[in-house]
Amino acid sequence: MPQITVDYSATMAAAFDRAGFAQSLHSRVVEIAAAKPEACKTQFRPSEFTAVGLDDEGHAVVHVTIGLLAGRTDETKVRLTEAVLEALREHVRSDGFALHASAEVRDLDPSYRKFEN
Repeated sequence: MPQITVDYSATMAAAFDRAGFAQSLHSRVVEIAAAKPEACKTQFRPSEFTAVGLDDEGHAVVHVTIGLLAGRTDETKVRLTEAVLEALREHVRSDGFALHASAEVRDLDPSYRKFEN
C-alpha cells in the first residue's frame, strides 16, 4: 500500500519521464497521505490504441489510480489527486499531442492483503 497504477497512451512514451514521475509521485504520497516510502509501488501500463471522442489521432491519455487503505479524508484524497496532476505536468513534455490527464484516489477493499518474499 499504496497501490498505484498508471495507464497511458503508448504514443506518449517518449515524452513521459516515468522514472521521474514515480519518484515525484512517491514523495507526494508520503507527504500528503502519510505512506511509507518503501510501501509505494507503481505499475505503468501502456495502451496501444487511444481514441478520444470521434478522433483517434493527436491525443494521448494518462490516468493514475491510487489505492490506499481506508481512513484518509476526502480533503486528503483531493490534495493527492491535485498533486498527481501537478507531477504529470512536470514529467510529460508537450510532443505534438493533446494530453488528457486524470487521477483518482480510492480506498482499497477491506479484503486487501499482501505478502512480500
